[in-house]
Amino acid sequence: TESSPELVTAMNTLVPQLSSSTPELPAATVESFVNQESVYLFIYRTDGPDSTILGMLTLATFDIPTGKRAWIEDVVVDDAARGHGAGQALVEAAVAHAQAIGSKSVDLTSRPTREAANRLYKRAGFALRETNVYRYKG
Repeated sequence: TESSPELVTAMNTLVPQLSSSTPELPAATVESFVNQESVYLFIYRTDGPDSTILGMLTLATFDIPTGKRAWIEDVVVDDAARGHGAGQALVEAAVAHAQAIGSKSVDLTSRPTREAANRLYKRAGFALRETNVYRYKG
């Protein structure tokens, strides 16, 4: 719910593991991101006194005429922490929040080459939809 130097550092460690083309995020950008309405940042951290942020997920929600919708983006878990349930915990928390605020659906996309991520989404209850996703290239 608020930015901190720890969050800025964590995001600048995690985001390059997701997208090598994203430039470093200045503290002001992280603060602006965290302060958006209808956009929620979920973090996964270790327990104990040396707690560290090891994963993150963004949930964007929006209202349209057919109901409230939610979209999961930028799911990333630190390389060193993968395979220990962090991704599952993030996805489950985001879905629970989306449902609690009345979202009619929760969608996400994942490249087919991200095999572990795709297995995770299926385990979490997501089903592959027959649809085309388009991106404007203008």
